[in-house]
Amino acid sequence: MDEFKKNLICKTLPILLIASMAILLVKYLPNILELTMSLDKFRSYIVSLKGLGSIVLIGFQVLQTVIAPIPGEVIQVAAGYIYGVPIGLTYSIVGMLLGAIIAFYFTRMIGGSFIEKLLNKENSKWMKDIMDSKKFSVILFIVFLVPGLPKDFLIYVAGLTPIKPLKFFGILLVSRFPWLLASVSIGSNLHYGNYTSTIIVSLLALVSFILGMLYKDKLINKLSSIRDSHKSCKAN
Repeated sequence: MDEFKKNLICKTLPILLIASMAILLVKYLPNILELTMSLDKFRSYIVSLKGLGSIVLIGFQVLQTVIAPIPGEVIQVAAGYIYGVPIGLTYSIVGMLLGAIIAFYFTRMIGGSFIEKLLNKENSKWMKDIMDSKKFSVILFIVFLVPGLPKDFLIYVAGLTPIKPLKFFGILLVSRFPWLLASVSIGSNLHYGNYTSTIIVSLLALVSFILGMLYKDKLINKLSSIRDSHKSCKAN
């Protein structure tokens, strides 16, 4: 009887969790998106919370990591504007890592089959192609580093692989750090009226993003072919 209960819990818990998340998303995501689409609105909201503002800001960064449609740049720019670079960057990193831990272990512990089903979709097959590559860590670093590449879902995908958690979180932190720093710096420069610095950093980020978008498909095909070439070498 105990074994039956354990099996029942293991089967129903992921379904209940996913269903609960879906209900909450349907109910609150439009409001969250509306708030995070506007820097002024989001900044004013965080400031109005006073002492709780930092906790809520970290919570939004967690949500942004777990739920891809939420724009992270607004959250990070607001963090820099309100708290400055050192503290704003710290809050952004903490939120990102907490969100990554939730997504990674969601896949590892209860959501593996659900993520595997999503990978069978046409636009996600390239992620499935890179999972078995011996250079998976290098590929992860490149995808997380290059702007414009689809990266949020990769945190869930990484949970399906044997990569060590600390190694994965280290890759995520190092690869995302420059862009977190850039976003937070823009916010801080806006606060202090350093518009020249703001324009320079923003232009660099914009050019990088455009290049990433332009060469996204070529880079994804190249990364996917790493696995294919590896398999060909083994066959020979």
